[in-house]
Formats: sequence, structure tokens, C-alpha cells
Amino acid sequence: MSTVEDDDALLRVAARMPKRRRRPFRAILAVLTAQYTIVAIVVSVSVAGTLRYLVTPQIVAKFELIAAALKR
Repeated sequence: MSTVEDDDALLRVAARMPKRRRRPFRAILAVLTAQYTIVAIVVSVSVAGTLRYLVTPQIVAKFELIAAALKR
């Protein structure tokens, strides 16, 4: 009877052992997607700001020079 009791005790212990919890793939994917989206927004806003405040006035000035030269 001791072997039967030992087997039952082992089964009870095994049933109570916590199983290893795996991280859900979707949660990790959602975090990475959110990070990528935030970085893409920051980069695009900085590029748009650079174009608006640095490049556009230079292009407009060149076109104004060309237009003034053509009027002469």
C-alpha cells in the first residue's frame, strides 16, 4: 500500500506545481508595433519640420531669384 500512497502523493504534488507561464506572442508583438509607430511618427515630424523651416525658404528664394531674372 505504501507504493500506491507514494504514487498518489507524487500525483498530487505534480498537480500543484505551477506551470511555466509563457509570454503571449500577441502582447509582445503589440508592444513592438507601438514602439515602431511612435518612432516613425517622431521621425516623420522631425523631417517635416526640417523641410518646412530650412529647405522650403531656400527653394522659394531660388524661384524668386529666377523669376526676377526672367523679368529683366
